[in-house]
Amino acid sequence: MTDATATVRIRPLDELDLNGIVRIDERITGRYQPELWEQRVMFYVRRDPGASQVAEVDGKVVGFMLGDCRAGEFGLEAPSGWIERFGIDPDHRGRDLGRRMFEAMCRHFKAEGASSVRTLVDRNDASLAGFLKAIGFGESPLTALERAI
Repeated sequence: MTDATATVRIRPLDELDLNGIVRIDERITGRYQPELWEQRVMFYVRRDPGASQVAEVDGKVVGFMLGDCRAGEFGLEAPSGWIERFGIDPDHRGRDLGRRMFEAMCRHFKAEGASSVRTLVDRNDASLAGFLKAIGFGESPLTALERAI
């Protein structure tokens, strides 16, 4: 059980957060994937420093949210924030860490000129969709299309 009085800090992601993210993902998925997360973390640290966020409790990474600000994709010329990956250690859920990381990312996106933030979710993942709706996401004019190849 998590100490409710522990100090929570939301801050930008850096490459030294990799081990914490790998540990959180392993707890969530049951898979140890350090190479996969090294690629993702380094991609976001280089692409848009300051956008991706981590949540620390007493100096230990317990949550992460990865994304960046982009323009010129999918016919959208205005800059938009994109959230692509996130996770929270199961022992630290229910403490509003996801919302706090999201708000920090949105402050960064606004500073970069974005007026919207986007993400995609599997329509069968009701818990994830519920979280995203709770933090203000709604239907988008974009439609995801897919084809097997």
